[in-house]
Amino acid sequence: MGSNEVLVITGMSGAGKSTVSHALEDLGWYVVDNLPPAMIANLCEMAAQTTNAIAVVIDVRGGEFFDDLTKSLADLAERNIARRILFVDASDEALVRRFESTRRPHPLQGPDRILDGITKERIQLQEVRSAADYVIDSSALNIHQLEAKVDQIFSTASDLDLRVNILSFGYKYGIPVDADLVMDCRFIANPHWIPELRPLTGLDKPVSDNVLASQNVQDFLEKYQSLFETMAVGFTQEGRKYLTLAIGCTGGKHRSVAISEELAKRFAKSKPVNGKKISAQAVHRDLGREI
Repeated sequence: MGSNEVLVITGMSGAGKSTVSHALEDLGWYVVDNLPPAMIANLCEMAAQTTNAIAVVIDVRGGEFFDDLTKSLADLAERNIARRILFVDASDEALVRRFESTRRPHPLQGPDRILDGITKERIQLQEVRSAADYVIDSSALNIHQLEAKVDQIFSTASDLDLRVNILSFGYKYGIPVDADLVMDCRFIANPHWIPELRPLTGLDKPVSDNVLASQNVQDFLEKYQSLFETMAVGFTQEGRKYLTLAIGCTGGKHRSVAISEELAKRFAKSKPVNGKKISAQAVHRDLGREI
């Protein structure tokens, strides 16, 4: 991102926006925390001469100022200032745990329960979340993993690339909330039922070979890649630069891992879409959780 662009960091209180802003600062960004939305355009114009990428953290701590966010984002477009929105999210359970552990009240809690404040905030943020360019779910991430996620999105590839995060997961642990597309690969025969493969994972060649040789899998991979490349044309036209494709199986150990790794290899060989190279990597959310 250049100085004529701004990244708006927002999301749920307690989800990790401070960690995200610190990670961006480590990447050389100029980050302003808790800025009133009406001042975003002025900040960008003041910083027009700098080469640093600019980000602002805006959330419900701003009180009535936060209500101006939609209008302020429209004002950016009128001034020809490009903007992207990064929304940091987490499950209600994770947020309640974090507030309880710090013994701090939720900003919208008032005399009510923590969960009541979280519910109010979700309703208030619904519109901006639906407009977000990036969504990070920090529910299962520690600070270092969240920092790595930010680094992965903003420093692993050129701004000219379409960055694709292929995320394997286990349905037994829930569907990732930051997924743009979800694919169920439980139609594939499960290596779990083969005794010699059960203790291995989809990263091991015997499991990978078994999964990729299963009935209809090669046909599925070819068609899924073709489908994604077709959709990528529209995604790039809409200005999307980062996507998360979630690939799920029962436990996130065998099938989804092997399929995600194979799709990452295939996407890396894809032809550019609208002049953008597809940059893909596989990440395995639940690997190691199943014993």
